[in-house]
Amino acid sequence: MATTPFIKSDRLQKLPPYLFAEIDKKKKAAIAAGRDIINLGVGDPDRPTPEPIIRSLQRSVEVPAYHQYALDQGAPELRQSIATFMKKRYSVDLDPANEILPLIGSKEGIAHFPFAVLNPGDIALVPDPCYPVYRSSTMFAGADVYTMPLLRENGFLPDLDAIPADVYHRARLLFLNYPNNPTGAIADLAFYEKVVALAKQHNLVIAQDAAYNEMAYDRPAPSILEIPGAKDVVVEFHSLSKTFNMTGWRVGFAVGGAPLISALGQVKANTDSGIFTAIQFAGKTALDEYDTITPPIRALYRERRDAFVTAMKGIGWDVSTPPATFYMWISCPKGYTSSDLCAKLLDEANVVTTPGIGFGKSAEGYIRAALTVETPRLLEAVARIGKLSL
Repeated sequence: MATTPFIKSDRLQKLPPYLFAEIDKKKKAAIAAGRDIINLGVGDPDRPTPEPIIRSLQRSVEVPAYHQYALDQGAPELRQSIATFMKKRYSVDLDPANEILPLIGSKEGIAHFPFAVLNPGDIALVPDPCYPVYRSSTMFAGADVYTMPLLRENGFLPDLDAIPADVYHRARLLFLNYPNNPTGAIADLAFYEKVVALAKQHNLVIAQDAAYNEMAYDRPAPSILEIPGAKDVVVEFHSLSKTFNMTGWRVGFAVGGAPLISALGQVKANTDSGIFTAIQFAGKTALDEYDTITPPIRALYRERRDAFVTAMKGIGWDVSTPPATFYMWISCPKGYTSSDLCAKLLDEANVVTTPGIGFGKSAEGYIRAALTVETPRLLEAVARIGKLSL
């Protein structure tokens, strides 16, 4: 008896292949073929998690009580450390019980948030280029995506005045991400003030992805919650992944007004059982020791950034120095699409980069390089690129 072939749901069929999974697949195939690959693709720190965080986990993992289900709202001790961090770093006052929610990495929280605020037929305003999860989570929630181009001539900020009135009428969620992946741009408080006023005018909720807030080099990146009244309309998502070299640990947090945090918490209560408690206490250690752990990490990426920019300019490429993140947003040479250029760099120079088109249509003409290998390997990558006919 013939069986009916499995057919994926319509929502999955509408999604493009997940960008970073596709890049990882190509990288692994090249390595399996015995090639010396320099991976500047996915933004995953190459240095280990700092020792105080590891030691904290080792102590906590031996506590039998931590082996059970975690509290949905997160350990009170972690929530208090988050509140202390936000107060010290941004002068933002938060109620640990109601305005803070630990996450299984900020990606998880961002992916769940549209289910808390969007209905089918609503619109989410999504930057382009962007972290692909903004688009996919909106689609999973049954809402529509309206694309906001991020252009160099506008400092990679969205032109909010260009959005039509009928779009604002249906819009319920606005995604932001500053410091920005992939462009490295930073938003200032004046921009955030305008955004918060706009959200209140149009009954919007803002999801600000602050995963790279602690990776700003020339001046500290602000929190949107520094704007008076922002809590009414904002949830800001923070990540420990890049700040503390903890990508695999999966821990982050959301902060904002109590009704919004409660709505996100309700989604999470129905979909997961919280972060392993031992990891929560390791996250608490990281935040408590931010002042000693993070500055050396930031200094390392600044050194890599400066070396890479100097070397790329030395081979004749016009590259800008990003004020934040560990990404280089590089214009493609004339005659190359981003996919063509990435393919050439992999095939002929054994260097993995990310095509801009994977972040959105507005990102065509750029590639992204992650500074997640040691400086000698970065310089070797540039040397290989310099030998190509481009």
